[in-house]
Amino acid sequence: MTRKPILIPTRRQFLAGSSSLFALPAAAQDLASEDDSGYDPLRPPPEPEPSVARNISAFRAKDWRPYFDSLRGGAILVDIDSRALHFWSADEAVYKLFPSSVPLSDDLTRRGRTKIVRKVEGPGWSPTPNMLKRNPEWPSYIPPGPDNPLGTHALYLGWKYYRIHGTHDTRKIGRRSSNGCIGLYNEHIAELFELARNGTQVLLI
Repeated sequence: MTRKPILIPTRRQFLAGSSSLFALPAAAQDLASEDDSGYDPLRPPPEPEPSVARNISAFRAKDWRPYFDSLRGGAILVDIDSRALHFWSADEAVYKLFPSSVPLSDDLTRRGRTKIVRKVEGPGWSPTPNMLKRNPEWPSYIPPGPDNPLGTHALYLGWKYYRIHGTHDTRKIGRRSSNGCIGLYNEHIAELFELARNGTQVLLI
């Protein structure tokens, strides 16, 4: 009985064969690095972030009790780290969980307790004084419409300049992409707009 010889590839053969394994990712990387043009300077694309397999915590239901003494008036919890917004109605009949955008950096992030003080459908937008200092070329006001950074609805908080609002730029959701506000998809902010009311308590953690 004769044995078939075991063929051991040379180093050159191994390197030549293994190089093909990296051809597809390299091509994909080239496609991903192509320069996109035509972005509105008021709504630039979000900064690239390290890729993650999944963000499980962002879509994990929470109980309201560790965060609020009661649900009087309803409650909104914004989890900055997991980039998710939770809403509970006053009677506990409604619980909603929405993916959100969060501030770009820690110095733009505010945490703590506040409440909804005003609700506006079709909001206009004006940059803050600090925004205009950093970007003097920005307009002083943008009316409601597809170019408005606040999207279709806005919930104004007790903190000056802070809002929970929609966005027409859906790339921002799930990312660090705002100057301090919390953003939702337009369809989600419209749903939250109907559920929340002036006086609804809000906690950002």
